[in-house]
Amino acid sequence: MFSRAFPACRRPRAWFAIIVGVFVACIVANDQAHAEPAGASQTAPFASDRLSVEVIGSGPDVILIPGLASSREVWRPLATRLAATHRVHLVQLAGFAGEPWNHGDGPFVTPEVEELARYIAVLGLDHPAVIGHSMGGLSGLLLAQSHPDRVGRLMIVDALPFYSAMFGPTVTADQARPFAAQAAAGILAADEAAFRTQQGQTAASLARDPAMREHIINWSMASDRHAFAAAMSDVMTTDARPGLAAMTTPVTALYATDPDGGPPPAMAQGLWEREYAALPGVKVIRVDASRHFIMADQPARFDALVDEFLK
Repeated sequence: MFSRAFPACRRPRAWFAIIVGVFVACIVANDQAHAEPAGASQTAPFASDRLSVEVIGSGPDVILIPGLASSREVWRPLATRLAATHRVHLVQLAGFAGEPWNHGDGPFVTPEVEELARYIAVLGLDHPAVIGHSMGGLSGLLLAQSHPDRVGRLMIVDALPFYSAMFGPTVTADQARPFAAQAAAGILAADEAAFRTQQGQTAASLARDPAMREHIINWSMASDRHAFAAAMSDVMTTDARPGLAAMTTPVTALYATDPDGGPPPAMAQGLWEREYAALPGVKVIRVDASRHFIMADQPARFDALVDEFLK
């Protein structure tokens, strides 16, 4: 679907096609099964039509942001474990995984980032740690750039500061706009059967874990298509790189590599290090034998990296 404006995409390597599938085939993590966590939980006293937040545990604050079309349940194993020592804030973005959506065709990312900032202020959180997956990682990055006084540290899980940079180092947001519009239109036009088939085909590229693949399909089908399309368009055209050099928030960026059907290590390393090069002090960490859903494909490695990040 990408034209000569993205020459690097004319014959995309396998792993480029995989990550394109994360957004263009529309299926990053959602979840319609809201399982009750172990231990007490509560809904945060915060009214918003952009997001809701479940709070569990006690201790230093950690905010978990899911990705495009994702549910907070993608974080459930991590959140349950961290709740023994931290107060965990599980974000659910509106329009995803059955959460109501009443904003039509957007915009999506900027308003939800501002609501995250308002949430931190309303609850009086003191420089919480923020962990975001995919679009949630981009949201965390934008939050740290626009409200540096509200974020203590940030972990970005398999997300670039400019998604469309995967199609070449010179691609701009303006060049990406027509393709983002085309991708959004495709999301809206697909019938239920075609959409489900598409999600099934893409799920294997996003996760090695069979259970997570099933969740991905179900979560995608539970999302509002207009929210999906609006978020997708925003992700493809939001370039957070100009703000990297001025950032002071400590950032850890994880990225996945998987030669067996996922991004090859050398190519992924080159891309992630190039795109985060301007960010002072960033820790860019590779996670092998994993696809996009690192928390499902390499849970032990992921838990260890989170623990180190929170020290």
